[in-house]
Amino acid sequence: MAQQPTDSVSPGTDQATAETPEQRQEMAAKLVDRFAIWSGVAGLIPLPVVDVLAVGGLQLQMLRRLSQVYDVQFSENRGKALIASLAGTMIPVTSGMGAASALKGVPLLGMMASAFVMPVLSAGATYAIGKAFVQHFESGGTLLDFNPPDYKEFIKAQKEMWDSRTKRSGRVSSSSTSASGHAESAT
Repeated sequence: MAQQPTDSVSPGTDQATAETPEQRQEMAAKLVDRFAIWSGVAGLIPLPVVDVLAVGGLQLQMLRRLSQVYDVQFSENRGKALIASLAGTMIPVTSGMGAASALKGVPLLGMMASAFVMPVLSAGATYAIGKAFVQHFESGGTLLDFNPPDYKEFIKAQKEMWDSRTKRSGRVSSSSTSASGHAESAT
């Protein structure tokens, strides 16, 4: 079933049309931060695979909202493909998310370990993906001309920035830091 593109922002939502580029950037930054936090919360879902699907749904919704902020036509099928491609450029993070999700199948110990790792990886991946699309849309790009490999280094830098933000705020435990460090060393 084909999805109709979304042309504008719905009235009554918090996503009103920005009047200046600075307002649009600020609105987009807040949107990415909010979805990153929500993705971290979705990482706490205690069911393997369901948590990853929830994070993917949140990332797709974030892309839809960013498209509205930048007045870019949105196609759900194209958005899914782009998010999957971007996730592929972040292999260490996405494989870490899959491993953390699978840990939830191990009674007690696996659940506790994944409760520390999955939220951090989910939030970091969502943040990096959001920032990549913001940069692309800021430069006048659309969903049709987005090329994920072009953003590989940018995404890596954004993930490092997210990691440093979470470490500064004290939200990362030593077990999640070592898990994300292990995932990064796999590259």
